[in-house]
Amino acid sequence: MTDPGLALYKMSLDDKNAFWGECAKLIDWYQPWETVLDESNKPFYRWFSQGKLNTCFNAVDRHVNNGRGEQLAIRYFSPVTDTEYAVTYAELQAQVSRLAGYMQSIGVTKGDRVVIYMPMIPETVYAMLACARLGAIHSVVFGGFAANELATRINDAKPKLVLSASCGVEPSGVVPYKPLLDKALQQSEHQPSNCLILQRSQYQAELQQPRDHDWQQSVCQAPAVDCVAVEATDPLYILYTSGTTGQPKGVVRDNGGHAVALAWSMKHIYDIQAGDTFWAASDVGWVVGHSYIVYAPLLVGATTVLYEGKPVGTPDPGVFWKTIERYQVKSFFTAPTAIRAIKREDPNGEFVAKADLTCLNSLFLAGERCDPDTLNWASEKLGKPVIDHWWQTETGWPVAANLMGVEQITIKPGSPARAVPGYQVEVLDEFGEQVSAGQSGNVAIKLPLPPGTLTTLWQNDKRYVDSYLSMYPGYYLTGDAGYMDEDGYLYIMSRIDDIINVAGHRLSTGRFEEVLCQHAAVAEAAVIGVDDNLKGQVPLGLVVLKNGVDISEDQLHKELVALVRQEIGPVAAFKLVSAVQKLPKTRSGKILRGTMRKIADNKDFTPPATIEDPQTLDLVRSALTRMGYADALLKQHA
Repeated sequence: MTDPGLALYKMSLDDKNAFWGECAKLIDWYQPWETVLDESNKPFYRWFSQGKLNTCFNAVDRHVNNGRGEQLAIRYFSPVTDTEYAVTYAELQAQVSRLAGYMQSIGVTKGDRVVIYMPMIPETVYAMLACARLGAIHSVVFGGFAANELATRINDAKPKLVLSASCGVEPSGVVPYKPLLDKALQQSEHQPSNCLILQRSQYQAELQQPRDHDWQQSVCQAPAVDCVAVEATDPLYILYTSGTTGQPKGVVRDNGGHAVALAWSMKHIYDIQAGDTFWAASDVGWVVGHSYIVYAPLLVGATTVLYEGKPVGTPDPGVFWKTIERYQVKSFFTAPTAIRAIKREDPNGEFVAKADLTCLNSLFLAGERCDPDTLNWASEKLGKPVIDHWWQTETGWPVAANLMGVEQITIKPGSPARAVPGYQVEVLDEFGEQVSAGQSGNVAIKLPLPPGTLTTLWQNDKRYVDSYLSMYPGYYLTGDAGYMDEDGYLYIMSRIDDIINVAGHRLSTGRFEEVLCQHAAVAEAAVIGVDDNLKGQVPLGLVVLKNGVDISEDQLHKELVALVRQEIGPVAAFKLVSAVQKLPKTRSGKILRGTMRKIADNKDFTPPATIEDPQTLDLVRSALTRMGYADALLKQHA
């Protein structure tokens, strides 16, 4: 019996030009390409050379031209400001073309950079699309980022214009953005000539003449302008990877390969067609927001949901499910962290049961490793396929996934399924040799990477090669460790840095976390390797308990140690574990294991700019002290 997914995969590797040339028909081109895959400057591969298109035209204007202007493009819902409205494709075109008209009037042209520092509101989508309309290169910086982090990105991108808003609104209250922007510009060597500021009712920003301009006034006076044709290989955007310190690492995405890959992925991976409603509950500051809130849904003519809120607390753990019901969302995408937060608040799924989720076909999870317990809980409560899939800021779209638009294959909890067409994924040892099925190694992707992936780092080709391509010539190093089973299913267990060496045994922190989450009392877990004089490193676990759980620290410790011994074995040397109220995470939900490791090993650290709650680091320090490990370290270093 033929497997359609495997047939597509084989085709994508056997004849890349034919496969991606066919996929490119999903996009409208001003001028067809001369070469699908240009290999003339390895390892800097280029897709659709000499082809000309415009990403904004493909995401907006062509749908209006095809008579679908009255279809909804955006559903905006903000429980934190109690605001809700919809934007049609025709309205989106009017807003974007006028904003682009203003930008053009102040001298923004093809190739200029524009920094966008804004909250989760429709104007942020307009801003990204207006840049694409002119061929300007946008760089979205997560709204509310610290001033010094914003300054480093302004210095690196050297924007002609900054688009911002007076404030963002979090469940904890209003976060003024303009004072942070002003402070960043005071620190920055590069000075943009203009800043366009959207005044929100929650906070009125002070505008500094002649640099600052009012968004509403400026845009309503601007003429509407048409799309500018750009080369397929021209940059669409720069996205700085989270947690960057010192010199920022700006991932560069092109126009042509990006549009083709995202349009293909919506149909084949997420099973979304024109007119369907898709919701990625992320933020436009992250790659998920770029790819699957803004560009991909609009490229295929779907309706995208833009949500300004949290999975819990705005107002309750049922808000996601009620929103899916209200907007008839067909496919929903969020992070495992969000599901774990919901599970912790609503372990029995009472809020899930209150919503009519007939419209929902599948839930997609990505952003960090999804432990089997979380996937199984969501699958059981929703009664829908829950698809763990894996990708990175650098790849821009999924590397491994269940192709829901082709044929759903068996779901194996703990695995994001098989490699997606275009990605030749291999697991390699330290010498670059493929390891056998079931054996752990470094996950790498054979070059060339498919369309839509990073083309380089902004103005730093050498760093691109050194960071990603130098360890295994001819391969892109993902930085993740894992294994592949005999069916070709990939298992991403941890970052390569999170492999710990216990008395010569290489063990994955992801496997420890998977086991700890099997315990009935545990909502989520983080495991790090800490220094040990005898074994080199030993694993240390921190767990967050489900709401309403009543278990003593001693009992919990005893049961968790026994569980790890049973599942992993005595080689794990697992004895250090404690409960904490909350784990330190980035705003996108990634657990800050590296920072925790530095605290445990008594090393200097700087809390990353992306941290959601700095107080969680104090909780970690207290837990380490309770276990006696930090005390021992302090005595060691005294």
